[in-house]
Amino acid sequence: MEASDAAAVAQVLAGDQEAFRVLVERHSRNIFRLAYRMTRNEPDAEDVVQESFLRAYRKLGQFESRSNFGTWLYRVAVNCALDHLRLKERRDKEMATTPGRQEPEPADPMLSLPSRDPSPERLVASAELRRKLDSALAGLSPRERVAFALRHVEGRSVEEIAKTLGLRVSATKNTVFRAVKKLRQVLEPVAGLR
Repeated sequence: MEASDAAAVAQVLAGDQEAFRVLVERHSRNIFRLAYRMTRNEPDAEDVVQESFLRAYRKLGQFESRSNFGTWLYRVAVNCALDHLRLKERRDKEMATTPGRQEPEPADPMLSLPSRDPSPERLVASAELRRKLDSALAGLSPRERVAFALRHVEGRSVEEIAKTLGLRVSATKNTVFRAVKKLRQVLEPVAGLR
């Protein structure tokens, strides 16, 4: 564990509640990126970050100081995100079965395009690629999505991802491999991946 993380954890456990702020400031950006990749929207990611730090604070006494605080916090965040996604899925199913409820309108894909003035052809291609990417990411399980993001976006080691997800290293490798394979199958025709 990083020395400054260890010192902050020790201070919090000794009763200095303000020391937890150091940990929040140091790790909140990474936890937000992870949460955003799992939830795929900013408000949900912010909720996950808040819940993650709240749970971490409450369970800090269970943290083993010989471990890496960042890895432990990632695991807390992954669990919070998975809980959030399960709850959201349950609510969505309830809304779908409740008569008189209308489905929310899908987000306008044109809002996510770059602000420079690309050609109309490029606009169409970008929108198509974005839809395919969103579809490909939606086709991954939450565990595959987080494993992929930790490995290929965050650059985390397979061992660290295994600890974060609570899996064996071999299972983690398989999860990352499945995610890459699924993404490649969907994106290959559009992006010309080989």
